[in-house]
Amino acid sequence: MTSEIVLIGRSNVGKSTLFRQLTGKKVKVGRRPGVTVGPARVQVGNVVYVDMPGYGYMKGVEKKVQEGTKDFIVRYFEDKAKEILLAIQVIDAASFLEIADRWESRGEVPLEVELFDFLMELDLAVVVAANKMDKVEDPDATLDEIGERLGMLPPWSQWPDQIAPISAKGGKIEPLKEIIRSRLQSRGA
Repeated sequence: MTSEIVLIGRSNVGKSTLFRQLTGKKVKVGRRPGVTVGPARVQVGNVVYVDMPGYGYMKGVEKKVQEGTKDFIVRYFEDKAKEILLAIQVIDAASFLEIADRWESRGEVPLEVELFDFLMELDLAVVVAANKMDKVEDPDATLDEIGERLGMLPPWSQWPDQIAPISAKGGKIEPLKEIIRSRLQSRGA
């Protein structure tokens, strides 16, 4: 059985850019949401990296298509849970808190929190790739608050296997690569 490392997250958080950094394989990326419409798969050694389509609001994309994407993602994780070595939830660290505040002010659970909880309920190894850290003014405070929203007590630095501050566009992804290396070694993958 082939193990998978799956990248998941909202549209336009940098999943495909990160995928390219991790695999060396170019995939179509774009400024507008919805460029990745199906999972892209690349085998590296005996692990398959999977770049899932983005979820959430996508300007100019029909609601029916958005809901279909969300349903596809849920089914994928439920069906493949035993094959998934690591789920990498990519977030935009620069906008995560603002978006979460907006959702919570309406009495709703933010999609990122809902997804994180869902992945944990499936008993998957989950790492939050806090992308776009180069755009964050106070990295430690921001990461502490992101961790708290996801149920991890601060400081964020006590979660080195679950929170990886990165900047995919700038190629600064070493914290995530270290988590992946560790996971591959522990599973003998």
